[in-house]
Formats: sequence, C-alpha cells, structure tokens
Amino acid sequence: MAEVQDIFLRYGVAYVEKHKLSYIQHKAMSAIQKCRTSQLGGHIDICENCGDTRISYNSCRNRHCPKCQTLAKERWIENQRANLLDIGYFHIVFTIPDTLNLMVYQNQRELYTLMFKAVAETLTELASDKKYLGAKLGFTSVLHTWGQNLMHHPHIHCIVPGGGLSSTGKWVNSRKKFFIPVKVLSHKFRGKFLYYLKQLYLQNKLEFHGSEAYLSDTIKFETLLSFVYSKEWIVYCKPPFKGAACVVEYLGRYTHRVAISNKRIVSIENNSVTFKWHDYKDNSKCKLMTISAEEFIRRFLVHILPNGFMKIRHYGLLGNRNKNTKLKTCKQLTNTPILLKEKISTIKLIQKLTGRDLSKCPNCGSDKLIRRSCFSKSPPSSLQTV
Repeated sequence: MAEVQDIFLRYGVAYVEKHKLSYIQHKAMSAIQKCRTSQLGGHIDICENCGDTRISYNSCRNRHCPKCQTLAKERWIENQRANLLDIGYFHIVFTIPDTLNLMVYQNQRELYTLMFKAVAETLTELASDKKYLGAKLGFTSVLHTWGQNLMHHPHIHCIVPGGGLSSTGKWVNSRKKFFIPVKVLSHKFRGKFLYYLKQLYLQNKLEFHGSEAYLSDTIKFETLLSFVYSKEWIVYCKPPFKGAACVVEYLGRYTHRVAISNKRIVSIENNSVTFKWHDYKDNSKCKLMTISAEEFIRRFLVHILPNGFMKIRHYGLLGNRNKNTKLKTCKQLTNTPILLKEKISTIKLIQKLTGRDLSKCPNCGSDKLIRRSCFSKSPPSSLQTV
C-alpha cells in the first residue's frame, strides 16, 4: 500500500533541493521518512520456547506522521473519558473566508491563535447570555488546516455540551437543536476575529509577503477587512450525539487527524500521486485526484504546524483551574458517574486496538520473550520485521 512515507522517500530529496523549507518542515519530513525503519533503532524479541525472532522498529512520534497517530489518539481518548458529562454534545465548526487563507498561512502562530481566541470568546460570551443559555460552558477546540483536497483551509472544530453551569451553581440544559443560532455564532465570530486581526495589524505583528505585500498599505488592508466583513462566515452545527461514549470516539477522530491518512493514497507512479477525496461541493461524492508528487509534498507541508503550537485546547469548565472543582459539580448535577483515570500501558493499549498481546510470542503463544537492546543499523535479512 502506498504511503506518505513512500512519497517522501522517492521525491523528498529533489523537493528539498528545489524548495526552501522551514526548520519544522524539514524536521517533520525527516521524521516521516525514518519512521519505523532501522534509522530510528528498535528491538528484537526472541522466544525462548520456539526460537521465533522478530524485529520492531521505533516510531518517529511526530504529530504530523500518519503512522503515529492511532496510539496517540487512543491514549488521549482514554484521558478524556473522565471529563465527559452524561448529556448531549454538539459539534460546531468555525471557518474563515478563503480570502484570508494566505494571510493566515504567512502568520500561522499569530492567526491560528487568534482563531482559537475568537472562537472561545464567541461561545463563552453567547452562552453566558440569558437569552441563549445563561451559563458557563466547558468545551474542546481542535484546529484543522486542510480541506479534503489538501489545500490550505483553516477551521476549528468544537465539541460543546448541551448545557452549562449557572452563576447560582445550577445546571442549565440547552434546547434540543442548539441553544445559539448559527447566524448569531457566525456574526459574533466574524466581528471578534476581524477586531483582533486589526489590533495585530496596528501593533505591526503581521507579515505580508509576495502577493500579500500590498496589505502593508493601511488603506488596502482596511479595504480587505470591509470586504470580508460583508461576507457571511460559515459556521456549521451538528445535532447532539447519542451518548458520552459516542462523543469521545467522535472527538478522537478529529483531535489526532493529519492532513491525509495513508489509506486515502491510491497510487504513486510517473511522478504523480493519486488519492481519494470527498467533494463537499458535489454532495460529498468520493472522487480521485491526481497531482504531481512535488505538488503533493507542497500541500502536505503547508499543514505542518509551528513548533510547540497547541492544536487541541480546552476552555471553561474543562480548563485546568476548573477540572477539579466546577466540573465535579457538573457531574453531580447531571448524574454523571465519576470515573477514575487509569493509566493504561502501551502493551495493553495495543492489545485493545489490535487484539495482539505483545508480551506473548505470536508464533507459539509463550510468554518467555527476551527483548534485546536497540540497534541503529539494519539487522540481518533473515529476521522477521513487524
């Protein structure tokens, strides 16, 4: 099966020679190229019972690597289960106009942060308004920067509970469909984003290059703000989930997703990459897209986030200062069982995901496995790689 790693290995060197990459892009590409190969070392498991010998190579653990997200996602999900309430949840997506995409890309850290800030304040302020809910929320926001075609399309997914904690310490349930109309969310988000964007501009904290250089002119920047303010900004809200278990599984699909999964890549041939994508403008039809390997790498690298940037954030009742106080109160008010956090070992987590018990020999089932130290060079070809 074709993978992102294969594309980087075949065409990555030529791409780097031709294009200027940032340090973090170099780091991500290198990690993906080396993932689960002898270059990162590994270990050898030998069964004392039957003599079966197998190699396991180390993962790169880069958050942009398609191979390394499943385990990280499951571990994250396990940690979040204890924070869920036994009520309905909504999935809300906030999107900015594509007119702003290039500006955002040229100022990723500042404007991705701004998106989080505008979304959080929009939800928090409107929820506290008695006209809608009159209570404090606890929600999780996740940044995605891509569309199905791998083009730059920054947007934020939010998982929001259908209710909140009032100032008098009572639980307030939302309406069934949602307590804040999407148009109200859209207008509030638009106003906040553009206000903070203008503040960054006036503080000279934004950079403009290439085709965006004209925005250094204040009048032209103001013209752009007026234009995007006149547009309707898209905010999407999905109905409540069936239960807390569904929420956490659904949330997990978004938190650790990368720009494209390996299973979507169909083929690599003739310096081109073909992958599957859903065309949302055509009733979400599944289609095939073929682009040059060079263009594929360019699109993939666009989604490498700034170093240390947090793409998953918790707000309100889920914030660190409220988890052990107000969230506990919410659980009592909503009759949510209090779950104790249990740290699951990597071996047990893998067994849960795959059904394989790594502490036993896959050949004879014996638990008499000897694990030898890591190696940095390719092992003998007679050994079986897993």
